[in-house]
Amino acid sequence: MSERAAFSSRWGLILAALGMAVGTGNVWRFPRVLSQNGGGTFLIPWAIFLFTWSIPLLMAEFALGRAAGRGPVGAFARIFGRNTAWRGGFVAFCTIAIMFYYSVVAGWTARYVWLAVGSGFSDLGADGGLALFTDFTHTSGPALAHLVSIGLACAVVAAGVTKGIERSAKLLVPTLFVVLIISLVRGVTLEGAGEGIRFLTTVDWARLGDYRLWLEALSQSAWSTGAGWGLMIGYSVYATNSMRAGRECVVTGVGNNLASLLAAFAIIPAVFALAPMAGQDPAQLVEQSGPGSTGLTFVWIPVLYQQMPWGGGALSILFFVALFFAALSSLIAMVELAVRTLLDLGWQRRRAVAAVFVGGFALGLPSAIDLPFIEGHDGFAVFQNQDWVWGVGLIVSGAITGWAVLRYGVSRFYAEFIAGPEGGSTGGFTAGLFRWSITLLIPVQAVGLLGWWFWQAWTWTEAPTNEPARSIAERLGEWLDPSSLFSVGTCLAQWAVVLLVLRLVNRRLGRAADG
Repeated sequence: MSERAAFSSRWGLILAALGMAVGTGNVWRFPRVLSQNGGGTFLIPWAIFLFTWSIPLLMAEFALGRAAGRGPVGAFARIFGRNTAWRGGFVAFCTIAIMFYYSVVAGWTARYVWLAVGSGFSDLGADGGLALFTDFTHTSGPALAHLVSIGLACAVVAAGVTKGIERSAKLLVPTLFVVLIISLVRGVTLEGAGEGIRFLTTVDWARLGDYRLWLEALSQSAWSTGAGWGLMIGYSVYATNSMRAGRECVVTGVGNNLASLLAAFAIIPAVFALAPMAGQDPAQLVEQSGPGSTGLTFVWIPVLYQQMPWGGGALSILFFVALFFAALSSLIAMVELAVRTLLDLGWQRRRAVAAVFVGGFALGLPSAIDLPFIEGHDGFAVFQNQDWVWGVGLIVSGAITGWAVLRYGVSRFYAEFIAGPEGGSTGGFTAGLFRWSITLLIPVQAVGLLGWWFWQAWTWTEAPTNEPARSIAERLGEWLDPSSLFSVGTCLAQWAVVLLVLRLVNRRLGRAADG
């Protein structure tokens, strides 16, 4: 029998949803992507896509979970018919697959909190940050940190909705915002921070004509808010009709973007102020990816904050506490989604949590120990491959949700599952935006975004400039090679395996999840 609890208030739901949305992508990825794409110029398309992709998809997920009282598999089966359970299964699997290696990243952040508190960053030279991270990965530390992070998330979820998820969100999310605000105040008041502030607030209007800027902004919005991940379906199972889809999802989306802006203004002005003291070019550092995209966060932040005239040690602690809280709150949502899927199949919560803990640790372990992008490591690059395959898979996941609503009838869906339960109107700006987005904007954006990343994979098959050009046949072979690390072939092959299995068990899956 499926469990049906409820958040104690709409703010309990909003804080949990914010914890779901605000993750390492806000504190870690956003400042770097923002810097690589024109600073203030990037903010314009990024804000637009919040309302044309993220919020409409979050609203659709919210309505699905609340109406069905099920996670993605059960929601698709109950609302769209049992023969569509496999689609909900793919939505859930994409996020659960990300959970396996996201727990590893959450473990890194926990380790760096420990180092910051224990003065582990003191006396780091210019190359000390890279050496510190590299040395950490050559120990059992990443595996143990992964165990701790998945264990903490599972412990919260095991406590239930109000005593676990909601209570942790009320602690983690407000603390995260307070820490980001304190870090911002210290960062922008550093001597020399003004150049970083100008970088973040200057708009190059001509650059808005570059389609790549828009696609990068759409990618960031799609991945950062959790729209299309199925996570909002999992949380809205515990929503009541007094909790409104439009209002709650707008607050979640805007709050997510606010957290990203706070992180950017906390980090980038500080980098511009401190990098010259360490003999580095700030413009290069803020755009630096580094091994596994760890460059600015795990390599340079510990070094740069030591250059502060006062408060550097405290700011290091605050930064990594914010990063850890963001990682943990998102990981909790992923664990709950996995647990919710098992609950819908008839499991009890404690048994489901135990299975997710064991499976999450075991299946995440390869990403914790297989890190060939770091010097001195050999392996199959499981971490990078899975990040590529299921990160791009989230675009497909969002498209599946939008397509399901479109097939059902957008106006009918809005009337039955949003306006009806809430006693609202089927007209107005929110309803119009939802209809236009699901009918036209999201399909166009999904096709464009998927095509963009597949084209990116094609450009990666080009030979380096100092080597002879490769033939089209050679490049096509690598592009479609399922064993290649960042190919379209590896995406298609892994998606096909998951979809095939889901299709084979669809009847049983739909019957159990809708039972």
